[in-house]
Amino acid sequence: MQVRPSEDIVIRALTGYSTRHPWKVIALWAVLGVVLSALAPTLIGRVTQNQTGDFLPKSYDSAAALAIAEEQFGVNPDATTVTMLVARSDGKALGAADQKRVEAEAAKLAQRRVIMPREDDRPKFLVPDRSQTPRIAPAMVAPDRSFELLSVELIGNRTDKGVQGVYRAFRDAARTQFSEAGMRTGFTGSLADTVDTTDSHETAAKVGGALLMGLILLINVLVFRSVLAALLPLVAVAMIIGVAGGAVAGAAILTGRKLDAGTPDLISVVLLGIGIDYLLFLLFRFREQLRARPEQSAREAAGQVSGRVGTAITSAALTIVAGFATLGVATFGQFRSLGPAIAVSVLVMLLGSLTLLPALLAAAGRKMFWPAKALGHEPDEGRAARFGARVARRPMTMTFASVALLATLAAGLIGIRMDYGQGNAAAKTPAAATATEISRALPAGVTDPTSIFVTVTDGGTLTAGRLDGLSRALAQVKGVGQVARTVLNEDHRAARIDLYPTADPQSRQARDLASGPVRAAVAQHTPAGTTAHVGGTAAIYADISTAVDHDLKIVFPVAAALIALILLLLLRSLLAPVILMLSVGLGFAATLLFQHVLGKPGVNFSLPLVLFLFVVALGTDYNILISDRIREEMQRPGPARAAVARAVQHTTPAIATAGLVLAGSFATLATTPGNEQIAFAMTLGILLSALVLSLVLVPALAALLGRSIWWPVRPRPTNGGHPQHRANAPAPEPDRVMTAD
Repeated sequence: MQVRPSEDIVIRALTGYSTRHPWKVIALWAVLGVVLSALAPTLIGRVTQNQTGDFLPKSYDSAAALAIAEEQFGVNPDATTVTMLVARSDGKALGAADQKRVEAEAAKLAQRRVIMPREDDRPKFLVPDRSQTPRIAPAMVAPDRSFELLSVELIGNRTDKGVQGVYRAFRDAARTQFSEAGMRTGFTGSLADTVDTTDSHETAAKVGGALLMGLILLINVLVFRSVLAALLPLVAVAMIIGVAGGAVAGAAILTGRKLDAGTPDLISVVLLGIGIDYLLFLLFRFREQLRARPEQSAREAAGQVSGRVGTAITSAALTIVAGFATLGVATFGQFRSLGPAIAVSVLVMLLGSLTLLPALLAAAGRKMFWPAKALGHEPDEGRAARFGARVARRPMTMTFASVALLATLAAGLIGIRMDYGQGNAAAKTPAAATATEISRALPAGVTDPTSIFVTVTDGGTLTAGRLDGLSRALAQVKGVGQVARTVLNEDHRAARIDLYPTADPQSRQARDLASGPVRAAVAQHTPAGTTAHVGGTAAIYADISTAVDHDLKIVFPVAAALIALILLLLLRSLLAPVILMLSVGLGFAATLLFQHVLGKPGVNFSLPLVLFLFVVALGTDYNILISDRIREEMQRPGPARAAVARAVQHTTPAIATAGLVLAGSFATLATTPGNEQIAFAMTLGILLSALVLSLVLVPALAALLGRSIWWPVRPRPTNGGHPQHRANAPAPEPDRVMTAD
């Protein structure tokens, strides 16, 4: 998004104040960071939503079923059900005495309050207390009496660490208690599976986080030869992320929006990447300024650099905000809530980049690059200069090579398909093993049934006999393993019929069954004077697939048009945005290659939309930085290709370093269960955006078209040029840079 002159004044006012009063600004951010970081877990817990189905518009069939379940049957929308398997330790069949013992032990557990374990020393009022007494009820006995199933209901989001701690405490207590009674136990369900998967990934998550911090430190030390320049990015961005988390939660509370449980972690990774990107942009330009103007005071240099780079950073950040604003037209609530959350967090990061980061530069001054000794003189022509000269000298070759690479990778779009499964059938966890054991004796869907909710519309009441025809018709549907008895609510004006599919309720077969034959049977055999809706996990994800398909058809064109408009305003050119959007489209398509390379069954349903916005919007950061520098260099006397070579020379270290850091940030998502696809795709997309689009394709196109790429507002060379260039203007570029292909 192009920054107008009036906005440029505001930017320079913020950066100017921050560099004149650095310690006041640093102290303010430190206080905000500590306070909001402490409050964030409590606030986030209030705005996260447990049921994915609650993100669906009420017009969808499964959403209507959820509403009936809550209103007519008292189902708690925040409840999470765990299925507990109880069997004899010696493997023998359960007898009558065994069943009584199981019921007695279950009754004891149902009367015992489970205290949430505390894993840190934070004050109690800052940590939501998830302690609770679980609701336990018998579910069914296996036909061969090899085990009995109990239904355990806990309140809270399955991704909440407090709820996970309560589950672990309950699981361990139940396991010990039944073991003393000669019984063994197993646990399955979404919460059990999440905890088992989290525990199995715990080491990988810690190692991944440590590797990311090590990567950031190592890259910065190698680039700047400075301890302070390596540590400051982590400290500064950590402060801003803490403030952003509280701001996102506060905005959600004020607007009444609910967030998906995975949104806070995604925001943290995004902010870590782009925050360090912005600081790196400032650090590279700050070092360049100090080298070019050794007589200038560090604070004056920090103010001048922050004002200049702040304009590009603001354009980049507002482009991300505008891109995610398009999610406001989505029908699926998970997308609609993600857009504002990302927008708010990026705006906080922008504010920090215009205040805290310049203040740190001003406070540290030349000590920022201690103990490096190369600050006092210009570095020799290195790889970046040679690379810039090569791009400017052979733009046609570079353009062809970039487009060919992206087009080849884009072949991954062939045969693309969506995957709406939320489970991992191949996972070797205790929860998966328990589910497999249950499925040997009972239909796989007993742990997560598809439910039919029937309500009267003629003013009468319902009886089980009135719904016998519907139950028999459902039992005849191929893929339905068992139909439970009809359950009536208190006033007999609503009924629930549970179906147990033979397929895994998380599988595509179960979704196709719920959305196809089951709904067809319900539509045909629902008694007159009643209405029926199909609910349950399988039905919910079937409807989500419909909603996502609808949103993709709307959001993609809207987002593409908005980003193209932003590029049009930013580049002030008619030709460049068209070419750039085509290349960005190829870059986006190339990121979906993993479906075939890694043998994935399909692309996670939320990935294409989120990936498009992240890769295009975040990748635009680098395009804005290189474009801004190309325009600046073209204002100097000399050939356009020489200007492109200088722009690439000066921006390659910043863009390459920032791209590697951002890609590394997204790569750590692979240690979070369920985020492997988004980690791979984001990492590849950011690397392509930074290293191919921004450093090769965009400069090559600028070298090919020269100053006409900015038509109709072409930058004209001036005798003076930029103040920094006047102070330290290099000799004109050699003629070899001007050589055509």
